[in-house]
Amino acid sequence: MTRRDFSERDIHMALDGELPGEERMGYDAWLEANPEMKAKSARYIADRTALRAAFAGVLDEPVPARLRQALFGAAPVKAATWRSRWWLSAAAAAVLAVGGLGGYVAGIDGIGLADNSDDQLAEQAIAAHVLYAAEKRHAVEVPASDKDHLQSWLSNRVGLKLVAPDLTAEGFVLVGGRLLPAGEKGKAAMLLYEDARGERVSLFVTAESSETAKGTYAAESDGPEAVYWLDKGYGCAVVGWLPRERLSAVAKSAYGQLLAGISS
Repeated sequence: MTRRDFSERDIHMALDGELPGEERMGYDAWLEANPEMKAKSARYIADRTALRAAFAGVLDEPVPARLRQALFGAAPVKAATWRSRWWLSAAAAAVLAVGGLGGYVAGIDGIGLADNSDDQLAEQAIAAHVLYAAEKRHAVEVPASDKDHLQSWLSNRVGLKLVAPDLTAEGFVLVGGRLLPAGEKGKAAMLLYEDARGERVSLFVTAESSETAKGTYAAESDGPEAVYWLDKGYGCAVVGWLPRERLSAVAKSAYGQLLAGISS
């Protein structure tokens, strides 16, 4: 492990993927030993994720001819190439303020790649988790002690029948939940869970179309990951800084209980 004095500059290097690999363990230990810097890193991740969500629509906009010519010359730009280099768009000046914004989408259990609408669901869920999971006193609006009210309130506001999954078998207990905006006019419910070590995961639920999809998504290499699915009108994502196998197990349990709650 490389040991040296780290600073806020190293946080930016880590988020941009520029921190040398041999310094990673030392950097992670430094974050754990400095709660203020760890919180600052979490805020930066949240800012980047929120900006990505805000500019996600740029991916689907046609590239103006004058920009194609200015950036690449007279040769046309293929759609796939533009998607992978979307920061060269007209919004580049605003988006580049938060660095590279490449996420990844990988299928789980044989499910293929997701489209951009799935990315937006996962990005919103990750942004909400980064923002609220670190809160100690104000992480939720309604505590788990008022679970019945929490479920009925969020169900009415989101427009879906919502049950708070019991994740004790996976080592997590319900902390509570809150109402969040989703998309342009939608609403989402966020349920927050915590294990005995204080590690938190969140369940983000919103009303979606009849589309069916599922997969995993991470906005940053060192940020939280989302396991998401769209099914039966629900758009859901479980988010956390957990090993993928454990996060997938939590997500499968939550998914099964939500579906069971529809018919109960």
